[in-house]
Amino acid sequence: MAIFQVEGGHRLHGEITPQGAKNEALEILCATLLTPQRVVVRNIPRILDVLQLIELLGCMGVEVEWLSEDACAFRAADIDFDYLRSEDYRNRCARLRGSVMLIGPMLGRFGRGFIPKPGGDKIGRRRLDTHFLGFQKLGAKFNFDIADEFFMVEGADLQGTYMLLDEASVTGTANIIMAAVLAKGTTRIYNAACEPYIQQLCRMLNRMGARISGIASNLLTIEGVEALGGTEHTMLPDMIEVGSFIGMAAMTQSELTIKNVSYDNLGIIPAQFARMGIRFEQRGDDIYIPAQEHYSIDTFLDGSIMTIADAPWPGLTPDLLSIFLVVATQAKGAVLIHQKMFESRLFFVDKLIDMGAQIILCDPHRATVIGHDHRIRLRATRMTSPDIRAGVALLIAAMSADGVSTIQNVGQIDRGYKDIDLRLNALGARITRIDDCQ
Repeated sequence: MAIFQVEGGHRLHGEITPQGAKNEALEILCATLLTPQRVVVRNIPRILDVLQLIELLGCMGVEVEWLSEDACAFRAADIDFDYLRSEDYRNRCARLRGSVMLIGPMLGRFGRGFIPKPGGDKIGRRRLDTHFLGFQKLGAKFNFDIADEFFMVEGADLQGTYMLLDEASVTGTANIIMAAVLAKGTTRIYNAACEPYIQQLCRMLNRMGARISGIASNLLTIEGVEALGGTEHTMLPDMIEVGSFIGMAAMTQSELTIKNVSYDNLGIIPAQFARMGIRFEQRGDDIYIPAQEHYSIDTFLDGSIMTIADAPWPGLTPDLLSIFLVVATQAKGAVLIHQKMFESRLFFVDKLIDMGAQIILCDPHRATVIGHDHRIRLRATRMTSPDIRAGVALLIAAMSADGVSTIQNVGQIDRGYKDIDLRLNALGARITRIDDCQ
């Protein structure tokens, strides 16, 4: 597994363009299974998780044709269901959390779907009940083989229905939508996730012939259709990369322009960074961040410590809390970071404490950060990337630290960020990728 050696203390300067949205890509690629016709997808992020899913689709029998560096055509005329019970299928799915969204389109179009327990980040319990309860509401039968951890759903005659999701799960909502678009009758989904990724999925399905209304709300109405056709779709830029770059500019006191961010789809992300005291300007569809020697965290009106917490959209995405936490280590003031959804996502803070950050880990969900106001630089250390988002947070910390840090297991970062070392080095960073043979 490769490692990064990061020489801290270098300011960045220039322009950077975010890649296509990883989370959207996983949904959209799975949705190509819903039609035997050609679907062209553009602005695909060439990152590990997405490339593994594309390879998996090819193994399942989908015709895959790369049209350019970031555009690909898919034709799912036939699916090899024998392959879905193979050891190779099991191994590929086990490496990829997003593989769970293959079940919805397979169930909707073919009346059956198989998936082993999926892999992905180790960030606490990530239950799949919402997905399978939704399928059962549509009339599917669900079976889980405890011995080999294999999920199977069958339902040749899905029926539209009313359902209230027990949580506003993004992947759960996407999976149920993809099953319901070909069900008979009308499905109403309350407490549906409404992130831009879900909105993009719904709009793409409507272009394919689906009839989905209520897009961008937490109540989706789906009138089932007989079949779906082909289409073309372009991914949004990745809002998590945009937020990562804003935080990186603040931590390294850099002047940076983030190009083509689809500002209207960023929700409250810019406003939350403003509450951290980070200045920026919207210039058309770009974000310009000037070099800042200091940034001060707001307080509440009564003077109490600011709290930043994740919430279902249009609240703050949990994928950025790691970035807000590391940015707070060099702010003026204090903040409580409250990670409500995943109980293990804050456990990387011990590495920041080793670097000299002032952080109190209150419990698995909350951490209080007292910023250094850039008066004391973090010190370099050796650390391991536990998941995609924490990995980038540690990379940002290392870029602002005094000395040379080593980050192990950077394959986790590669899962979500394409060529991050090369792209940042072009702006003035000093990141060296080394194959670790130990």
